[in-house]
Amino acid sequence: MLKSSLRKRGFKPRAGAENARGSSRGNETRLAMFSKEFFTKAQKEAIKAAIEAAELNTSGEIRVHVDNKCAINPKEKAVQVFEKLKMHKTELRNGVLIYLAVKDKKLAIVGDQGIDAAVNDDFWDQIKNNLVENFKNGRYTEGLVEGIHASGEQLKAHFPYQEDDVNELSNEISFGDEPEESK
Repeated sequence: MLKSSLRKRGFKPRAGAENARGSSRGNETRLAMFSKEFFTKAQKEAIKAAIEAAELNTSGEIRVHVDNKCAINPKEKAVQVFEKLKMHKTELRNGVLIYLAVKDKKLAIVGDQGIDAAVNDDFWDQIKNNLVENFKNGRYTEGLVEGIHASGEQLKAHFPYQEDDVNELSNEISFGDEPEESK
């Protein structure tokens, strides 16, 4: 179903990308390339714009990370990515990561200590449920944009924008198993 959805959007895999064989490192590279190509340039820009808009009203930071596969619990993987992206180094510890593993159809939303201390345990469940519904209908970009907006609203309630606020993390989507720390 994922392959047909991608083909409908004009995605054409590179030769050998569907059935990656060879060295373990080669497979990781091909998988990372696939996740980078999951969204079109326009879709990536729409997601980035949603992050920028959501962060205008909060001192919180939002990131999106896309992998192909997730061999462990997606929340555990999201925590690993959160740390690799150095999201735990924000001043108020109020970063939020939306993590997707597109081939395995896994999703997790994790917040840093500052936001988790201020909210209930099921805080992200409604946003996650809405993402799942959108993804089931092939609305990946729209679902992420809605989820980012909703995350921004939740962050705004607990961490409103401050005059001296600085964008501490990149608004770019990160991809693959080795997220970049670029800004």
